[in-house]
Amino acid sequence: MRYIILRDDDTNALTPVKFLELLYRPFLVRGLPVNLATIPHVRTDARRADGQPEQFLCGQTSAAPNRLRIGSNPELVGYLRQNPGYHIAQHGYDHTLYEFGRRDRRDIETRLEEGARLLAEAGFPPAQTFVAPYDRFSPSSLRAAARRFPIISTGWFEWRNLPAEWWPAYALKKARHQAHWCPGRTLLLSHPGCLLSRFRPREHLLEDIKRTIAQRRLTVLVTHWWEYFPDGRPDWEFIGLLHRTAEYLAGDPSLRVIPFAALTQSLIPLH
Repeated sequence: MRYIILRDDDTNALTPVKFLELLYRPFLVRGLPVNLATIPHVRTDARRADGQPEQFLCGQTSAAPNRLRIGSNPELVGYLRQNPGYHIAQHGYDHTLYEFGRRDRRDIETRLEEGARLLAEAGFPPAQTFVAPYDRFSPSSLRAAARRFPIISTGWFEWRNLPAEWWPAYALKKARHQAHWCPGRTLLLSHPGCLLSRFRPREHLLEDIKRTIAQRRLTVLVTHWWEYFPDGRPDWEFIGLLHRTAEYLAGDPSLRVIPFAALTQSLIPLH
């Protein structure tokens, strides 16, 4: 059996319900869980590294406050709570660029605590998984996140970004060529890049996904809902590829799609 976790990043108070419904109804009706890495208190002026506005804002920045709590969108919150196939992970705090690449321990802990409080205030159960914006961590933020979450999902790990006390476990992980590891009580998951992306060649996208899954016992498959709606319009070709991915995942009996939380509840082999 091979296991797949679908992680969609950047759900926030400005995310249109109709976008998520269009993308993920084929997953939900097949019983395939969707993990939404959700921004608790999104900055409406969030910028990418190149200075351009983040595309997950859907262009709705002019009349919005500087930050919006996830609970300020009752339609979205109600939709997510009414569909148990969605599972909420905590995605940073407000998505300030590289906000968890900082080393200020007090600021990091405040962001973690306030983010958790706002998700709880919206009625979501405590998140089991933490995802940093842009997968960027500092040693301080990794240590703080590991104290609060049983799972951390990111793209990669490097010596310089790890707490020093994790170095022996990291050396063992590297020697064993493991994608996922556990330096203490927190499970650290890496992913093979954003395979479901509109910035990748489409002609072999599904085959690349199949090949990647075949090479791993557990694959974290990452995508971003806003990539399917450039300029707010559906990219039907790309949406079709996502839905074909759902068909593939549901149709192969050797595959099992799971939420992050399943890793804390059962003995699922990681390697």
